[in-house]
Amino acid sequence: MANNAKMIKSKGKFAIGMFLIILVKLVYSQESRTEGLLYPRESETREVLSLDGMWNFAKSNPINSTEGLLEKWFEDDLEESVNVERIPVPSSFNDLDTDVLTRDHIGSVWYERKFFVPIYWQSLRVVLRFGSVHYEANVWINGGHVTQHSFGHLPFEVDISENLNFGNENRITVLCNNTLTLSTIPQGQISQSTGDNGMINIQQYSFDFFNYAGIHRSVHLYTTPKTYIRDVNIDTTVDEDGHGHVNFEITSNDNSVAKSVNVNIYDKDLSLVASQFVNGGMRGVAIINNVRKWWPYLMDSDPGYLYTIELRLSTESKEDIDIYRMKFGVRTLKWTNTQFLINDRPIYFRGMGLHEDSDFRGRGLDFAILTRDFALMRWIGANVYRTTHYPHSEESMQFADEYGIMIIDECGMVQTNVDTQSYTDELLRNHKSNMEQLIHRDRSHPSVVMWSISNEPKSEQTGTDDYFNDLVTYTKQLDSSRPVTASITTNVEQDQLAKYLDVLSFNRFNGWNTNTGRLDMIINNVVNEARQWHERHLKPVILSEYGAETLQGLHLSPAFVFSEEYQMSILSKHFEAFDKLRGLGFFIGEFVHNFSDFNAAQSIYRVGASKKGIFTRNRQPKTAAHLVRKRYFDLAAEIDDFSDRPLRLYPYISRSRRPQPRKGL
Repeated sequence: MANNAKMIKSKGKFAIGMFLIILVKLVYSQESRTEGLLYPRESETREVLSLDGMWNFAKSNPINSTEGLLEKWFEDDLEESVNVERIPVPSSFNDLDTDVLTRDHIGSVWYERKFFVPIYWQSLRVVLRFGSVHYEANVWINGGHVTQHSFGHLPFEVDISENLNFGNENRITVLCNNTLTLSTIPQGQISQSTGDNGMINIQQYSFDFFNYAGIHRSVHLYTTPKTYIRDVNIDTTVDEDGHGHVNFEITSNDNSVAKSVNVNIYDKDLSLVASQFVNGGMRGVAIINNVRKWWPYLMDSDPGYLYTIELRLSTESKEDIDIYRMKFGVRTLKWTNTQFLINDRPIYFRGMGLHEDSDFRGRGLDFAILTRDFALMRWIGANVYRTTHYPHSEESMQFADEYGIMIIDECGMVQTNVDTQSYTDELLRNHKSNMEQLIHRDRSHPSVVMWSISNEPKSEQTGTDDYFNDLVTYTKQLDSSRPVTASITTNVEQDQLAKYLDVLSFNRFNGWNTNTGRLDMIINNVVNEARQWHERHLKPVILSEYGAETLQGLHLSPAFVFSEEYQMSILSKHFEAFDKLRGLGFFIGEFVHNFSDFNAAQSIYRVGASKKGIFTRNRQPKTAAHLVRKRYFDLAAEIDDFSDRPLRLYPYISRSRRPQPRKGL
């Protein structure tokens, strides 16, 4: 606590407010295991009610973030205590109006809405679930505090059965705080300075994206019976005869009452293909004969094949007291010191980093954006993306499962250039908790093929070795079925993290951040560094970020930084380096950064937003996207024997360069 007090240089109300906020974070950051949190789905025994829509919204005094707590705004309608606006949920609050004070607000904001619940729900368990609130949330129902959660980008829920007025109106109040400190995930710092109108707070952070805040994902009420299925975990294998083994473990809320579970598995056409009755232990194995495997996009004629598992829980007194269904895929993962394999076939990752970011919505969940993003990933021929630099929505995971797009699932630890003097126990507790919640949420998704524990950590610092040894060991205890990686920027000689990883990923912007403008200093640098990582640690290597910023429509010849020609040239030079590395046998993937332009903190070094995308922020292709598309489909043909390249991939130029007929995509 003393270190945090030194870090936050402030006085008076600001100091008191920040002290209370940090105290809450410290109390919450103790290691614990997540329970439940099944995605809300309707069934014969469950109902789901969305609370998405227009909510009341108010900002606290930025110099006194605890103002609303001290004045107990949560005890009555919000408008009785403060002026309110109406804003949509889910969305970030920052870009919804034209007020700079809203966009750059630091500290707490308040949300509120009212809702009815039917009288017959009184006999059921009623749960309130948030997909994500960034960064810290406190929640009240009808004036009574019901839960608190830290970390954006991850779900949380609470049983509110005892807090509701059944058959009557209810009020939900949410306090959201976006303050980042050296012990939060991600990290930041708060300082205070003198402005034209008095003291102002300054949120400092060095990660390269905007610190959007608010209720970012959907809010639901859902019901279950009093005896219910709390959790299910699925793991799959395939035997040498081609039969799928679906290992399941089911948890009920009361094992003394729950007697048995009927487990049924249905194929894509909803035909029953396996069934298992489990009495007592709630775990077992269901066998799918001649199983259809889950394959990545362009590796099979039917990628992303999913089955549905149906769970029917019974007690001594009632059969099928709770029913829950979810989709899953059957696939295997293996890795060696040179390869990554899915279903025993070597994988070459061709993808990109992807931010949850769009105009006005910020980081808010939007199904239209999701639909467009996955359409563009298939258009460009990608088979994977990395969730830069935080957990993405559960809905995006479901999209990836269905379309056969692999995911490197990254936690929220972004430590780029943060002025951290050492790795603290408090930071480690929060980091481990962030990983635990991420793995618990995403462990049954076939699309998730790798865990990323950090982006660009300061892996040369004092304390790094013990810190990451502990973190990686803990991550593998949580899930040993997937490899662990992290995207490293520290040089090979100084890094203390890579030795603990299963796959080595590094970020390097040759020709952009280093040797800016020099297209003749890329190929050898990329090849040599990748070889150094492999030779030191004897593990497969990925270049997880490379590229250049580009202003759409800027054309300069010869190629010059920020022009479309320069982005094309940088990518082409990297492609040549990648092909050299592929011939060496240990290089397994390339991730252009980024999928689309995204918002970032204001800077004199960029205009409007980060322009690193190969698509614009409104999801239109830059010239470089067409180049990447040609490469990715060519790689699919070469490596994965995909023969049906798009008809318009190589347009007609002349009789001497006539394109071969292809099927359209």
